[in-house]
Amino acid sequence: MKIALTLSLLLPALAGLAQTTLTNDGSAITVGSGAVLYVGGAVQNNAGSTLANAGTVQLTGDLTNAGTLASSGTLLFNGAANQVFTPGAATVATLVLNNTGAVGQRTLALPADLTVGTALTLQSGLLRTAPTATLTLPDGATLSGETTGQYVQGNLRIIRAAGSGVLDFGHGLTLDRSGLGQVTATRTAGLLTDNLSRATSLPNAAGKSIDRIWTVETTTAPSAAVPVTLSWLADDDNGLTSFNPAQAWRADLGSSAWAATGSPQAAAVSGATRSFSFATAALGRLTLSTASANPLPVELVRFTAEPQGADALLRWATASEKNNDRFEVEASADGRTFRRIGLVPGHGSSAQPHDYQLVDPAIARYGTSLVYYRLRQVDTDGTFSYSPVRTVAVSGKPELALFPNPTTQAATLIGAEPGAAVTVFDAVGRLVLAIPADAAGTTHLALPHGFATGVYLVRTGSTALRLTVE
Repeated sequence: MKIALTLSLLLPALAGLAQTTLTNDGSAITVGSGAVLYVGGAVQNNAGSTLANAGTVQLTGDLTNAGTLASSGTLLFNGAANQVFTPGAATVATLVLNNTGAVGQRTLALPADLTVGTALTLQSGLLRTAPTATLTLPDGATLSGETTGQYVQGNLRIIRAAGSGVLDFGHGLTLDRSGLGQVTATRTAGLLTDNLSRATSLPNAAGKSIDRIWTVETTTAPSAAVPVTLSWLADDDNGLTSFNPAQAWRADLGSSAWAATGSPQAAAVSGATRSFSFATAALGRLTLSTASANPLPVELVRFTAEPQGADALLRWATASEKNNDRFEVEASADGRTFRRIGLVPGHGSSAQPHDYQLVDPAIARYGTSLVYYRLRQVDTDGTFSYSPVRTVAVSGKPELALFPNPTTQAATLIGAEPGAAVTVFDAVGRLVLAIPADAAGTTHLALPHGFATGVYLVRTGSTALRLTVE
């Protein structure tokens, strides 16, 4: 039997709830003004249940609403790992994201539409909508805290009432709204999806745009050219390394037929500002690129990344190549900071298709649930461009493994028990190196200079692996 319960929290804070999930199944929970409901885990508000929040609901896990969620106060997502907010028919005044997880594990996912009526504040972490979901800030609602590695990925819609003069929407769009009536500006960013968050096949050999598209709708059509400024973060460069000359691009609503708008401006965009101003006689869908060619100098027809046991298998193919010196394969634990993990020579200039692959061993060593990969294609004259980013999910405890193996001097062991002793012996059984595994079960083995090439034995616990030094 379900029992209706009203819980009014009038204390400054209520902390220390031990349950993993706070489930409301048919009851009414009320958080009073000035009160804080802290949940060290998830909140499940089932159908027929009510959660009324006039204070602060702070949680470290997911929030799933299938009932009535009326939050005139603050929802604070304060986890140490990725979180999900499934809003249902929720009404939310203030939403704060302060996820303190490791880089790459501090994202708040929004799988369905949500309106935040008063303020959206980003203190730490990414808020990512599903490609089909939109986060809306109506007229008067504010956005604060967007910066590198901390912004809204996906669809962010901001609505502003009729007015006059230059208006900064706060999500990278500034325009003169005089005579336009109500303006609705939806920014789609960071999804790396063709013609959803980025434009492709731009005319005049422009190639591709940044990974941001603004869709601007007005209740009154412009009667003259509208001054517009677009700005973005380095996160959404989409592999473009030059904006000289910079060019704005426009398409009709719902269209992917892009055309240049405004005049291209040489050296108008710097790496520091990432901002570009122009005037356009029509609005609609807007983005930014360069007026000159900036694509990969190879015709890349496929790039995939998939798990292969404890490893990641990366495969790509080209239909043709021109002055292609090499592919540098790069990996990242957070999708922002990449490092080179391998190099595969190209085929110079060729009109024939070519297949490539590289195995990244033991990807659990990255210490994250998702590993990001991209190709850095380098031309014979040193110029380079990036491919789209691909991801591979990491699952399970890593097996004991050594890489690289063979090596010339150093190797890394993963899969050991945290803190366990790791020893290295030479071919005649002499102890060469002894070092404990770190908290992640990883040990970096650097053999002392002067040791001979040959086979060494790496032992931890009851397991031993052979390491070949060349």
